[in-house]
Formats: sequence, C-alpha cells, structure tokens
Amino acid sequence: MIEIKDKQACCGCNACGDVCPKGAISFQTDEEGFLYPTVDRAKCVDCGLCEKICPQLHAEALKRNEWAEPKSFAAVHKNLTVRFDSTSGGAFSALANVIYRKGGFVGGAVWGEDFSIHQVISDKKDDLPRLRSSKYAQSDAQGFYRAVKEAVSTGRPVLVCGTPCQMAALRAFLGKDYDNLWIMDFICRGNNSPLAFRKFLDWWEKKQGKKLVAVKSKNKELGWRKLTTKFTFADGSVAYDPVEENIFTKGYLSTNAYCRPSCYACAFKGMPRMADITVADCWGAEALLGPEFDQDLGTSLVLLNNSKGEALFQEAAKSMRVKPIDWATVRRGNPMIDVSLPPPSCDRKAFFADLQAGGFDLVASKYIQAPVSKRKTWHRRLKDCLKRMRTVYRTLRRGASFWRTLRVNGLGRFLRGEPLLFVWPGVIIEGRRRIEVQGDVTLGLGFYRNAPHATRIGVRKGGTLRLARGASFDYGADIEVFSGATLEVGEESGANLCATIICGERITIGKGVKGGRHVTIRDNNGNHWMNLPGYKNTKPVTIGDHVWLCEGCTIMPGVTIGAGAVIGAKAVVFNDVPPNTLVMGNPATVVCDKVEWKY
Repeated sequence: MIEIKDKQACCGCNACGDVCPKGAISFQTDEEGFLYPTVDRAKCVDCGLCEKICPQLHAEALKRNEWAEPKSFAAVHKNLTVRFDSTSGGAFSALANVIYRKGGFVGGAVWGEDFSIHQVISDKKDDLPRLRSSKYAQSDAQGFYRAVKEAVSTGRPVLVCGTPCQMAALRAFLGKDYDNLWIMDFICRGNNSPLAFRKFLDWWEKKQGKKLVAVKSKNKELGWRKLTTKFTFADGSVAYDPVEENIFTKGYLSTNAYCRPSCYACAFKGMPRMADITVADCWGAEALLGPEFDQDLGTSLVLLNNSKGEALFQEAAKSMRVKPIDWATVRRGNPMIDVSLPPPSCDRKAFFADLQAGGFDLVASKYIQAPVSKRKTWHRRLKDCLKRMRTVYRTLRRGASFWRTLRVNGLGRFLRGEPLLFVWPGVIIEGRRRIEVQGDVTLGLGFYRNAPHATRIGVRKGGTLRLARGASFDYGADIEVFSGATLEVGEESGANLCATIICGERITIGKGVKGGRHVTIRDNNGNHWMNLPGYKNTKPVTIGDHVWLCEGCTIMPGVTIGAGAVIGAKAVVFNDVPPNTLVMGNPATVVCDKVEWKY
C-alpha cells in the first residue's frame, strides 16, 4: 500500500491511482499545489500493485535501454508554421505526424480551459496543436496510463510524450514492451507547481484587467533566445513577456523554490534513458550549427536511445532538416541530463505561505526581484565601466561621429556612464534638451559613411521626445515633435531610411517595432480643417509591441495598432488594426489573422 511519509519520495506520476483495481487511491492537492496519493483503507485489499508500479521504488530497474549512449541530432521542422508554433524546432510534431498518418494515437500534455494541465491521448490529428509545445507546470496524469494501455491494445501505433518520471511509470504500469508503442521523454529541469503557475496567471489578469484565453511559452516572435511568454486576452489583445522581465521564469531559474520536492533528488537522471526517444532544446545551436540552421527560431535536440526510436525518427526526418551532434558535446551543454535541480535558494515554506497570502506579485518582489544594493563593489564598477567603453568603441567604429556624439551628449554624460545619443554624420538636432534618452540610441545610421540624406530631429519648446534603449532611426529620418506633444519610442524600435514622424499631440510606439523604408506616422493633419462630423486636427496614435511597418506604409491620426500586427507595403491605415493581423491596401483592410512574425 502506498503511503507517502516523505514528499521527496513521490514524483506525482499518478500511476498508482490508475493501477488500483478497487479505486482505493485518490489524489489530494497539498498547500504547494502538487497532487499526492491518499488510500481509502476501507477499499484497499493490499494487493501491492501500487507499490509494484511506483517508478520511485524501482527507478534503477527501469533504467534500461538498448544503447548506453544515444545517437544525437539537431532537428528543425521544414514547415515554418509548425516550427513557429513549437517550443523548440518541431521534432515532436514531425514524429507525431508519422503516427497520425498510420492511423495511430499520440499522447501528451494539453491545457484545460482554466490553464490546468492534463495528460491525454488522441487519434485525431486536429489535436496536435494542443499537444504541441511545453507547458511549464506539472501535468495531471490521472487516467492516462489506462488510456494508453487501451490504445496499445488496438494494435495501432502509439506515441506518448511526458516527463521522465511519467514515462518510467508508464513502462512499469504496462509491465512489458509493445512493438506498436513509442515512448518519448524530455530533458527535464523540474516540475513547477500548478499553484504557482496559476497565481502567476492571476497576477497577469489583474495587471491587465482582462481575462486570459491563451498562454504560449517560448514564443518565437521576438526570437527564440528571448524565451518569451505570449499572453492572449479575451478582447484579442496580446502581451509579450521575455525572460529578462518574466518573473515566473526568472523565479524558476533563480530560486528553484516552486518545483516538486522530488525534483531535488530526481531518480531518473543519467543514462541510460527509459524512453525510446528523448527531446530537448538544442542550447547553443547558433554556435554548434551556424545561424543558417538555427535562425533564432528554436532547434530541437533529439536523442535516439534504441533502434526502435531510430526507425521512427528516420521516417520523421523526411519533414525535417537534421544534423548529427557529438554526444559528448550534447552532454556538456545539457547538465540537467545528469544533475538534479539544486535546492531552493530561499525559504520554501515561507515562499508558499507568501504565495497563498499575497499572490505572485508578493513573492516576486520578496524572493525573485529583491532590491539590489545601491553600493557597488569596485570590481563591479570597473566591469561596468569596461563594458561601457566597449559599447562606445564598437558603435563609433561602425561610423558614428565621435565629435558630433560628444557635442550632442556633453562630456559629462560620457564620464558618468549615462545613456548616449550616437550620432552619425548628417544628423541635425534642434531641441536636444527636450530629448529624453533612456538607453543608448542611434540616429542617422546608414550603409554609406556620408549619408545622401540628412537626418532631422526637431523638438519644439514644450514638446518631449522619449527614446528607450536601442531605439534607432536610419539616415534621412524626419522627426518633428510640436509644442506640448509627446513622442515615445520603445526599446529596440525604429525605422529604416527616410522615416517620417510628425507628432502634434501623442504618438506612442511600443517595444520591438520595426519599420521599413519611407514609413510615415502622423497624429495630426497639419492644422488643416474639414467640415466633417467628429473631425479633429490631432488624434493620438498608439502602436503596440512587435509591430512590422513595411516599406512606404502610412499610419494616420487616431489609429491604434495591436501587438504583433504587420502593416503591408504602401498600406494607408485609417482604422484600428487588431493584434497579430496582416493589413494591406488603401484604405488598409485585414487580409490575414493569427499572423506571427520574427525579425
């Protein structure tokens, strides 16, 4: 009979509940949000099946496979849509499609409507988008093992994917190997608390004042290496949360505070693996494989642990670009193959008490984003200074004028290490004191050393131009901010040559907005008046994060463009543009929705 005395001895696989012939085992959620088995002694007949199939009790016996070392490959799906929608390179989808084409079943984790996570198995190919992509909290596998056994008994091919402990539990539950079953696991860092994840989502809903309808981890639109989580809300709006800002991911990686207790002494590390195939992110793919293979879109690492897994992979490889990788290199770059999660760096009990009492924003401020001391050590100051000098040198070396940059910024800004306006030749600035630079910014950048078009920046008295880190405008830009108006440009946003921005009231440009050549944005009609109902000379313009403004497009007054949208070349936008849509024409109309793009 299963009796949990030490929570570290239970991995939460749920297999004991599926194997119990009397239904005597149920699962209760503890104060950390994890499921643990409880036994109804009145129903229990002490048959011992629960202990017999417990992977924690038989881990060493279950760790067997044909090959002591796997064959290792990097793989990316040839279908760009599949690759965009995958956590890594889309290898799981390629393998799943082989099984679906043969009329088989595929199993894995899916979201519930409340963002709970469940293990399911399906013979419907339409379910593949639900099964695809990682979900970063522990899944509930109640009923899953029975469902897999029923699927295998049909004789049709079956592919299932889960955590190493779940897949070890499946092998123990089935009791033997099946020729028509392929088991896939992944390199696991640790199972996060469903409670912590739900509290994180609650915090996002509270912050936005909207209901969440979709969450996508490792979204590719800002580049895979930013490890961005994308949130979609009931009103159609979206938000991007890259790893440097994502308090859940930062807490997961820095505190180790909300993984399952068994993860700190994982019994399923090392080799051989218990699965036929193991998948993971191919960390460092850009260095190992080159940018033409990686493209910052995510690359799958595939470990083939036996000839059975190799045979399935060879079939799936027809839809992928595949490249072998040395196993020793793979192992060095993926320490979680062999090493358990380090113990929490904070008081775990206090963490969950605060999580229950104050939500994720409290634990984030207290344990994840603790204030940094204002006093820096001398070596930290020296490191920052050297880094700063390197940035200035590299930027000036690319063509920025040292003397013009010095004159525009003043020597004091250099010496104090404050953000700088890097000025290329041919830049004319009027109203420098009304430009707020919140990070290093580049103006007038061009392919030619002597740009054929001057870059003109004018901020009139009472106006404000606010430029965030990494903002840039290439040569020929014409930016005017009138008296009393505010133009805000977000991080890593800007436009190619000859951009025109005329701001008479307020223009807000979000993060990561990329503009092509000859883009025009204006919130005013140049003080021209028409006798039309509701006509106004100025109306604010808002452009969301990660918007692509293609060559020659024009954004007219009063327009709001949703995050992730694409404005087609020469389009003239008079009306609001929904998030993640492509608009084209004059006047611009939506021609495609659910668009995702990457720079």
